[in-house]
Amino acid sequence: MEASVSRFWCRKGYTGITIFGHIFTRTQEDADKFNSKFDALKNHEMIHVRQAQSLYDSWFLFYVRYLWFSLMAVGYVRRMKGAMYYLNPFEIEAYRYMWERDYLERCSEGAVGWREYAHMSLAARMRYVKKYNIAH
Repeated sequence: MEASVSRFWCRKGYTGITIFGHIFTRTQEDADKFNSKFDALKNHEMIHVRQAQSLYDSWFLFYVRYLWFSLMAVGYVRRMKGAMYYLNPFEIEAYRYMWERDYLERCSEGAVGWREYAHMSLAARMRYVKKYNIAH
């Protein structure tokens, strides 16, 4: 999957974003890096594609759940910067495995690790995120 440059979709503070299966980066340099070889960002965004596959190949279901998980973490925004993002089970899985080259091969039918994190309490997710230095 190729990355494209779009400052509209990829806002300040983000290096890449997946929108309905299309990956956007903020700069041409990031897109070139993404398209040329293994890159942790590429793995992170491709994990999101596989997560949508795990939800019956439905981007609609992915975004509904993504929004739901983000809203559940509203109460933690004072305890942790970026809590609505970093405590989201989809992001935990993507950050946790973005450096593993073979992770996408292991989850060819869809990335389902997020389900384990979704069953954790928010306090447990916050401990997990801190333990693995996911919120950086």
